[in-house]
Amino acid sequence: MHNRDINTGKVPSSLLCDLLHKVKISDQRVILGPKLGEDAALIDFGDKYLVATTDPITFATELLGWYLVHINSNDIAAMGGTPQWLLTTLLLPEGTTTEQTENIFDQIVDTCSNLNITLIGGHTEVTTQVSSPIAIGTMLGEVDKTKTIYSSGAQLGDSILLTKRIAIEGTAILARESSNALHSAGISDQVIKQAANLLFSPGISIINEANIACNAVDVHAMHDLTEGGLANGIREIALASKIGIEIYPEKIGLIPECEYICSVLSINPMGLIASGSLLIIISPDDVKSLTASLNEKNIEVQEIGRVTNPESGIKLNELDGIVDLPIFEQDELTRWYAE
Repeated sequence: MHNRDINTGKVPSSLLCDLLHKVKISDQRVILGPKLGEDAALIDFGDKYLVATTDPITFATELLGWYLVHINSNDIAAMGGTPQWLLTTLLLPEGTTTEQTENIFDQIVDTCSNLNITLIGGHTEVTTQVSSPIAIGTMLGEVDKTKTIYSSGAQLGDSILLTKRIAIEGTAILARESSNALHSAGISDQVIKQAANLLFSPGISIINEANIACNAVDVHAMHDLTEGGLANGIREIALASKIGIEIYPEKIGLIPECEYICSVLSINPMGLIASGSLLIIISPDDVKSLTASLNEKNIEVQEIGRVTNPESGIKLNELDGIVDLPIFEQDELTRWYAE
């Protein structure tokens, strides 16, 4: 591989694959180690698997602790598990006050309490190596061995469902972290306020829909959408399951505030960080049943595509023809901030 600078954001999939190939696991209790597209690791703990994941929060400074708990919980839920224990590392820039530190810590404690998660340890320090607060979480949970859901379980002919609409998280971050820039671009205070509230309604947690799906039907695969948005999530499912995917763009729901803000800022919502939406891959025979179960709990869901042969690639079935799914070298939020 040619030596070159890496864009801000997630490490490219090709490089990540090369790195992961160097990992040799000899411990037989490790059922699932690091693998592209999978949301968490699995360790054999007798009658259950321990589910382990780690994620940093680097985009948001407001509600940093709140984000940390929810984002890491989502990874556990997407594996069919229950998030239970959290370890945190907080890296704070020079000049951080005791009040700011307490605020982040209180967010973590309160959010853990609301989700029945126990904070079991971590590390906090002030360092010259960061210019804004960074929070890193390691979430542990449990899942019954017979109820584990992998990103790699998609099967030929399966239907691909998307809960809620895209891109909840990216739109809310823009409204909360860059309201002045949005206002300067001509976006009204009312739209900015509505966009900021997307964080809570419909919200960025996918725990409820994951639980409903696992209890309602035989789920073949699930994947929560994070950095790189829907496009990256679809690509990770395809790579993990070694399948092709065909997506129907007209079926992808866009929250009005997201559509408007992305249009004004020239952001493609397909590549915008999208926590709050969950990809669920099931048999076409189960679509009606799952849709009813989710709708009963006021969770919106759309069938947005299907699983195809790997030779078919990852495609968008647009009204004027079939084209390749766009590749985003970095999340659209990161790209916009860099401009």
